[in-house]
Formats: sequence, C-alpha cells, structure tokens
Amino acid sequence: MSKPTIIVVGNGMVGYKFCERLVSKSSGFQIIVFGEESRRAYDRVHLSEYFNGKSADDLSMSSETWYADNGIQLYLDDPIQEINRSEKTIHSLKGLTLKYDYLVLATGSSAFVPDIPGIEKDGVFVYRTIDDLELIKAYAAQAKSGVVMGGGLLGLEAAKALIDLGIAETHVVEFAPRLMPRQIDSAGSAMLQSKLKQLGLNIHLNKSTSEIAGDHKIESLKFNDDTSLVVDMLVISAGIRPRDELAKLAGLHTGTRGGIVVNEKMQTSDESIFAIGECALYDGMIYGLVAPGYEMAEIVATYLIGGDKHFHGYDMSTKLKLIGVDVASFGDAFITEPDCRTIIFEDTHKGIYKRINISNDGKYLLGGILVGEAEAYNILLQTVNNRIILPPNPEDLILGSRGTEASEGAGVMSLPDDALICSCEAVSKVAICSAVNDGATSIDGIKKCTKAGTGCGGCVPLVKDLIAGTLKANGQYVKNVICEHFDYSRQELYDLVKINKVKNYDLVLDHFGKGDGCEVCKPAVASILSSLWNDVIVKQDTIQDSNDRYLANIQKGGTYSVVPRIPGGEITPDKLIVIGQVAKKYGLYTKITGGQRIDMFGAHLNDLPAIWEELIDAGFESGHAYGKALRTVKSCVGSTWCRFGLHDSVSFAIEVEDRYKGIRAPHKIKGGVSGCIRECAEAQSKDFGIIATEKGWNLYVCGNGGSKPQHAQLLATDIDKETCVKYLDRFLMFYIKTADPLTRTATWLNKMEGGMSYLKNVIVNDSLGINDQLEEEMQGLIDTYHCEWKEVVENPDLRKRFAHFVNAPEEKDPAVKFEPMRDQVKAKW
Repeated sequence: MSKPTIIVVGNGMVGYKFCERLVSKSSGFQIIVFGEESRRAYDRVHLSEYFNGKSADDLSMSSETWYADNGIQLYLDDPIQEINRSEKTIHSLKGLTLKYDYLVLATGSSAFVPDIPGIEKDGVFVYRTIDDLELIKAYAAQAKSGVVMGGGLLGLEAAKALIDLGIAETHVVEFAPRLMPRQIDSAGSAMLQSKLKQLGLNIHLNKSTSEIAGDHKIESLKFNDDTSLVVDMLVISAGIRPRDELAKLAGLHTGTRGGIVVNEKMQTSDESIFAIGECALYDGMIYGLVAPGYEMAEIVATYLIGGDKHFHGYDMSTKLKLIGVDVASFGDAFITEPDCRTIIFEDTHKGIYKRINISNDGKYLLGGILVGEAEAYNILLQTVNNRIILPPNPEDLILGSRGTEASEGAGVMSLPDDALICSCEAVSKVAICSAVNDGATSIDGIKKCTKAGTGCGGCVPLVKDLIAGTLKANGQYVKNVICEHFDYSRQELYDLVKINKVKNYDLVLDHFGKGDGCEVCKPAVASILSSLWNDVIVKQDTIQDSNDRYLANIQKGGTYSVVPRIPGGEITPDKLIVIGQVAKKYGLYTKITGGQRIDMFGAHLNDLPAIWEELIDAGFESGHAYGKALRTVKSCVGSTWCRFGLHDSVSFAIEVEDRYKGIRAPHKIKGGVSGCIRECAEAQSKDFGIIATEKGWNLYVCGNGGSKPQHAQLLATDIDKETCVKYLDRFLMFYIKTADPLTRTATWLNKMEGGMSYLKNVIVNDSLGINDQLEEEMQGLIDTYHCEWKEVVENPDLRKRFAHFVNAPEEKDPAVKFEPMRDQVKAKW
C-alpha cells in the first residue's frame, strides 16, 4: 500500500518546521517540498546577522542532507504555478506535475511595496530574503546615506543592517506618529526614539512619501508636506502582504485584505488543503511572528496522524533587541485606566521605560511594555499567562525587590508545570525540567533534547534558570559556565589561565574551549587576560569590548570621546589650559562630568593618537573611560579647605586613584573619598567609598550607580590609611578573581552566599587564608601599569589602526561628524 503524498508549497521557516514535526511523528507519508528560492530553509528571524559575518549556511535550518535523510523530495528554485483541485495535482514552473493527497500552503508573505512614483529606480530595495540582502550589500558599497521606509520591527532591523554596512547617515521614515505603533505606546516609543537618535539614527515621523526623485537612480525622497530628504539608497520595509495568489487562482477562500482563510485545524475551504504561517488568515488575523507559524505547523502535523489539536489564536507578546536597544511588550499592553491600574517607571537619563498594567483589584498582571531594559520580560510574561497572584508591592516587578535579590531560578521554579517556556517550539516547564533530570544540564543539551531556545532565543534566560533551579532542587552542584564555548565559570577559567600562564585568546580557546568563540566569551577572556597579565588591551585583536578597540567611547555621529585621567578631581591651571587648547584645535565639545574630570567629545578616529600625544606631553594619562576598569575616585575638598573636613580627602583620593588606575575588572569601578560624614563625594554610592571619622576612616564597599542603585555597605570602621589600602587591595582582587563577567560589585555581593558577613570574614579576618596572595597579585598589577594611550602613540603598528581608510590614513571620513546632543547654553545678562 502506497503512502499518502503530502506536497508542501514553500520552504521557509514554517514549511520546514512542518516537515520536521511530521517526520518526528510518523514515517507513513511521502513528503515533497517545493521552494521558490534556490536555498534550503534558513532563519529569517536572525537575517540581519548576515551582515555580521554569518553565511547562508550558518543561517540554514538544516544540513544539506537532512531532507534526503528523512525521505523528503526537495525541489528548490521551482515555484508552484497552478493547483488543480479537482485532479489534486500541482504544476511547477519547471514543468513538474505531481499528484497529492494533502497540500500544505506555506507560501509566507512578501514585502509590501507602496505605489510611489519612481519606485522602480536603481537603489531601491526590499528587505525579505538573503538575495535581497546581497543586493543591498553590493549597492551600499557606493552609498554614504541610506533611508528605510517603515518604522516597525522589520524597518528598524533594516536600519541596523545599513548601520552594520558602514553607512554613517541612516534615516528611518515612518508614516505613523511613532515608531513600532503595534508593539509599544507613545511614551515607550518616544524613549526608543531618543535611544536610537543617540546611536546616530535619524528618525522622521508623520512622513508620507510622494515621490522617489532622481534620473535613473534614487537621489532623494519627496514628502507630501513639501519637504525632501537627499539619500543614496532606499530600503522598503513598510509591512507585509500574505502570499495568497496561488490560493486565489485555485478558487480557495481568501480575505478581503489578503490571506488564505483557515479554520481551527488550519484547513482552507478545501479540506485537503491546509495553510500555515504568514499566508494563513485565522479569525480575520494574519500572524506575523514565527512562533504562531510553528504552532500552526504542529496542528496540521497532528491532524494528519489522526490527532486532535486546534488553533485558537496566539499570544503576540515579543521581546526584541533593536540596534542594541531592548524592546518588549506582553499581554494586554495597551489597556488603559479605568479598565486597569497602571504603574510606570521612566528614566530619561538611561533611556529606560517600563509600564505594567494590573487588574483593578491588584491581584493580576494584565500586560506591559519595556524599553531600554527588558531582563524581566520572560518572568513577566509567565506571570500574565499563568495568572500568578501579584506580590503586595507590584512595582517590584519592574523595580526589583529593593535591597534584596531573589535566588537564582526561584521565580521560574514557582511556575506551574504546564507553563509554556519556549513559545516557538511549544516547550513547557515540565518538559525542560524532565530533560534536566534525564541528564541535559546545559543550554546546548536542552536545545538538543527539547528544541527549546532554538527559535528566536528569547526564552534562553528562563531555560537557564530552570536548569539551575532543577539542579539545586535535586541537591546537585550548579555550574555557571561562561558560554557554550567554555565549560567553565569565569573564576575557574581565570585560575586555569593563570596556572598555565596562557596569554592570548587563541591559546585559551585551544586549551580550555571549543568552537570559534562568541561575543559573550571573547570580552570575558579579554578581561581575564588583562586582569592577570596587564597587557595592552589593543594587542588582543578582535576580542575586546568595542570601545576598547579604539581606547575611546564611540559617540553619536561616529566620533569618539577623549577622557584624560584627573586623579581626585585635582588639576593644575596649566593642564586646564592644555585641555582647552586641544579642544579648540580639534573642534571638541567639553563637559565637566560627575566624576570630577573633563570629557572631550567629537574626535575623529584618525585624530585620536595626535590628541593623546599632546595630552601625554602635558602630563595626562588615559582615564580608561572606555574600559571595564577603574574610572574615577571622587573627592570633596576635605580638611585642606573645608571647615568641616576631618582629614585630607583630596590627597587620599589621588593616592587611591593612582594606585588602581588601569586595573581591569569584570565591570567598571568607581570610588569616592569624603572628608567627613556630610558625604560631599557621595562615597556610599560607589563600588568603594572612604569616609573620614575622628579616629580614621570608614570603608564602604559594593555600592553602585547601575540600573538598580544601592548604597555601599560598611566593611571596616575607624581604620588608618595603610589598613584601608590593604583592605581595598584584598577586596578589589577578590572581586576581580571571583565575579562573573559584566557583574557590578553590588550584584556580586547580592549573589554571594553569606553576603557582607562572609565578605568581611574573607577580607578582614582572612578566613580563606588567601589575603597575602591577594595583596601580592594586586601589587603585581600596580607594578606593571602602563598608559594605553601612550602605548599606541609610541607604537607605529598600533597607531596605524586609527584610520578611517586603510589606503588613505590621513583622510577623514566626511560622513563622520560630531552631532551635539543639545545646544550649549548661552548666558543672558
């Protein structure tokens, strides 16, 4: 008896997922797949990573032999032209006519291209496929400015692609009055817009394009409000249209605005034909995310083997990272009072907006929006979906429990067993916990067992917490590995690198890792190497943080900031004059910071070594404003000038800053020294703070000004300077050796078992017997200090790197320019 034949029209993510689901359930079908593109199915969710070095093979969802290995016939570059429903046959472009028992339409969607005069000109592209990206990449090589039409998710992804291609002047034009109108509210959109502007993106809202002007290629966009925008290329990402033309030709029911009408079993008006993904119209809605498409694929595969599963709509909650900015919405994001109570947190300085909507009785979370910081998205979504009773202070959901930190995995472990953790692959909490109990104790292991985390990847933090929580519940040791390339924690890898005296990343990877590394482990290893050997960070090619690469922070418009060290905030008139002269010579904007030094903004890349050289000649050094290192030690004027000052806080601050300058750590470090309890140096808000008392100094540690500010805690009371410095040596070295990558001192202490009591025992009482070693290692870093700016200035090979153009090192890029964030205030007398 021959097997029933299933023909799948479309070989995108959803079409592939249907095949994968069906072959995992049954081998009783003959499956034939037709794809319009010449490539097998690839990951469109991460399409923009094509510009970051990923190849088509890297994005592919299967191996070259997967289809054949599973008995599937695959025809690529051969779109279906006709469906004959009466004879149950299809006819392809290349002349194939095949019979089917069941037909699955997974034709997806195409880019919506508005009917604008000039749309056919050269330099106009859509953003949907790898072929589109290759055309964009080739054209961008000759373009200096680009514009994206559409300020939704895909439009901002396209804008990121143009930025990744090196187009310094990138614009986004949006018809609506705000960005991402379907995902976030007006206040969240305004915050997102502000963040994107800081990153150099130009936003134009309420703009309707009337014409694409130019002779044969695009030269400008003209708008209905009689304004225009001069650009070299245009990428259209103004929405999608379901690919339903084949269904219409076959006489299947379609929606008035497009889409193939389906029922809860994904059947079309012909019960032998199914539609899934972005071409399917269920209950009047097209679902434009991959997760509902996967759910549709699962429903059809289940139906074909005799199962009973139905589609009843899908939660469109989503978390995104747009050009480095977190954006998320979940549940009923747009519900307003009086139908709910709304709690909003807004920090315009850091670009953070959080909104949660709770029921009027205060019991349930209904939905919300997160912009700028979305770490809590997964647990918030689970709180909505599982109707978990809210805590007495629901604002803690977005602000965190002040002064405490939940134990790892505790939140997710309290979810019900049937809670859906991975929506892309429909993986529940109980499935992940069962996999952990069966021996899958890593993210990679869970991916292989359950496929959780293999879709958009947004659930990976929750999966990681579930692994940790399940292992702890079983009384097992939880190993906190850096990433999939290193099966070690940062502390373990630190010790291995030190013991084996390994001094470059490739050797670290060869000895202790696997694969090629990633953006997680490369900066972590760079930090370890710098903390151990104090070598020049720029010698560690390609593995350091982006700002470390040029020893300066990149700013809006592509220019850089220069921040010389000013220990304790004390500076001579001569040095002040030099800063003014340098700023005038190179056209830099100057700003006095809260850390008591002067920032200079607007430096071109190829000017940096020359600027540093002039500053070094005047006695300045790098302020390490770009690095995970000591930034500043702030001081008040102390007993030198202040009538309340008990001790000389300025001299002590200078001594401490000079001692620890250049020392690399898991995160940036700041300190403060106050001459009395009036705390003018704000020492208790720093990673370490020293406050004068009548008997000596009080030492505070582990405060910070990060996203969850907290005061430092008292480590030692009424100690002399020598003891204070000794305790600081031990504290900082213990932090450097034991903290996870990118962990602030406050978070490190919060996660430390035993908290401050334990830390005090280690640092003051030497409970581990390691203090001599900590002091010796710190002295080694102090003794090997070097100014990184000076190293570049005096090294011709390193200096060559600071150029916009390799073949014209002296030439500046005209597209890179300093853009002031605001007009400088002019005094009015």
